[in-house]
Amino acid sequence: MCDIALYELYEIERRDIELNVTERVQTACERHRDSTATGPSGGFLAFFRPRPPVVQYVPQCDGGGAYLPTQCHLTAVQCWCVDGHGREVPGTRTADAHPLCIDQAVAPPPVGPTPRPDVIPVAPGARLLFAQSGKMEQIPLEGDTMRKEHTSTLLHIPDRVVIAVAFDCVDQMVYWSDITGPAISKASLSGGDITPVITTGLESPEGLAVDHVSRLLFWTDSMRDTVEVSRLDGSQRHVLFDTDLVNPRPIVADPTYGRLYWADWNRDGPKIEMSNMDGTERTVLVKDDLGLPNGLTFDPETQLLCWADAGMRRVECWDAGLRVRRQVTSGVQEAVVSVDRSSGTETDDFLPQKRSQLYGIAVATTQCHQGYNYCFANGGCPRLCLPRPGGFTCRCPAHGNATC
Repeated sequence: MCDIALYELYEIERRDIELNVTERVQTACERHRDSTATGPSGGFLAFFRPRPPVVQYVPQCDGGGAYLPTQCHLTAVQCWCVDGHGREVPGTRTADAHPLCIDQAVAPPPVGPTPRPDVIPVAPGARLLFAQSGKMEQIPLEGDTMRKEHTSTLLHIPDRVVIAVAFDCVDQMVYWSDITGPAISKASLSGGDITPVITTGLESPEGLAVDHVSRLLFWTDSMRDTVEVSRLDGSQRHVLFDTDLVNPRPIVADPTYGRLYWADWNRDGPKIEMSNMDGTERTVLVKDDLGLPNGLTFDPETQLLCWADAGMRRVECWDAGLRVRRQVTSGVQEAVVSVDRSSGTETDDFLPQKRSQLYGIAVATTQCHQGYNYCFANGGCPRLCLPRPGGFTCRCPAHGNATC
């Protein structure tokens, strides 16, 4: 009782003080901080809504109300740098509690030779995987160099046509789709038996993506014209999109922000789209001057979405932070090629046997990119947890006779 009385007295004094001071308009950081700390009111139904497993990130402001250059999510043990508008600076997210963040308006001059900030070294032991009809090849990587003399066959299934390739860095598992089954399957990178993941309700699965944080598998089906999701074992299957799609092919995931990117190979209206992993905020990113966009890839460090255009014979990138598009190189031929994305010059290439076409490509790494989203440990959802920026949505499976 005493505690309650003291609290009420404190509230009365606080309000009196606020009434006697000159009211200052809140800054963007302060509004962001207060809205995040308070959270949306959900009324009676909010009681039944699953809560995030961790405390939500709350922006930190300085004494003047500006964003602090260093922002941290203490529960997720991650920090990053932001600009004056609170936008994350690509490539700065780290588990270090004190990343090197500076005032974006004043940059100190470099001292001595420095590494290029847009180039992240490939971790030792990484391999490049690519599909070629009834097999999957692997090329060891040494830095940015392909060790072509050590190229070998990782998977050989001559009665199948392997199309999409995706990799789970946690379990060191490679996933692929074939359109002759049709099916989605997986196998350990170290060898072993092939495990079927999804064998029903498919017609032409041509794009695969893995969210290693949420343990989710996403795919496109260019005959069913759908974008779908399930857990990595194929359970809790859910259709995200089945409208405004003609020939969806490549798909990639950004687990840290809970976003998906995919391309539609519609010859009458090709496009590259984006949405949150829970299916909200679907947006067309690129639709002009496209031919046959394929081979999507996303760099979480630089926030670059890049693709190869099989119709225009060029490689382009879209900057998710700056929202600008630029061409990297043109005159691309069918091969495995390494290109410097700044200069557009080819640095290495590998010409596989020409008995069949090249299809999906992925990088198998020995360690995962550090990231966090609200569906870690399934976010408290009873069935399917799908992340989005700043939160998550619980979904029921929506395929066949599946119900909640």
